[in-house]
Amino acid sequence: MGRYEDKNIVITGGSSGFGLATAQLLVDEGARVLITGRDQDRLDTARKQLGDNAIAVRSDAASLPAIDALADRVETEFGTVDALFANAGVNGFAPFQATDEELFDRLLAINAKGPYFTVQKLAPLLAEGSGVVLTTSVANVLGLPMLSAYAAGKAALRSMTRTLARELLPQKVRVNAVSPGPIDSGILEKSMPREVAEQMKTQMAADNPMSRMGTPSEIARAVVFLAFDATYTTGAELVVDGGGSQL
Repeated sequence: MGRYEDKNIVITGGSSGFGLATAQLLVDEGARVLITGRDQDRLDTARKQLGDNAIAVRSDAASLPAIDALADRVETEFGTVDALFANAGVNGFAPFQATDEELFDRLLAINAKGPYFTVQKLAPLLAEGSGVVLTTSVANVLGLPMLSAYAAGKAALRSMTRTLARELLPQKVRVNAVSPGPIDSGILEKSMPREVAEQMKTQMAADNPMSRMGTPSEIARAVVFLAFDATYTTGAELVVDGGGSQL
């Protein structure tokens, strides 16, 4: 019997990277997991990888009608939810002077508005004692160039972690955040040419105190800890960055 047998988990942005790694860890331990994503081919691949205990739903994390539809689907599939990993997000690199309204709105809509309303719409389904995990970033606390709009969205999520944790206390639901540093999750390759991504990853590893990038499975273990084991922790942010924001 797996450790998370009979547990129902929702993971937005679960078709790749941190989300998929977390889904795999939980499915391997007996949980039922519903993952979302926008790319149907990637969702289909993830569903095959995860097996029969996974449900893959195409959903736009920035669309309120899509979030409403997701909540209906989750209620139909699960009834109640034991953990929610509101992980869907995108990156976007641009100098401050070149950041236009379209990029700013896209990053804030997906990275801040989406998780906010995802938690709001799914909150009535969260079981007593359940955990919500949001994905922030070390960009919350570091003045990283090219990431001003991205960092603003993630800093908003850090604030939401505290306020949503306070507001969901009467429901006995905990809300925490995982804050990844440089993780080799494949996200860089999605947003830039492969050779540029490889150069960036080499530099990130060289600059990190542990002299390497992290792995999605390391984020997954942190997420599962916050969702299930950190029973006396709420409103907190767990940094998983090889010491990059601390040392």
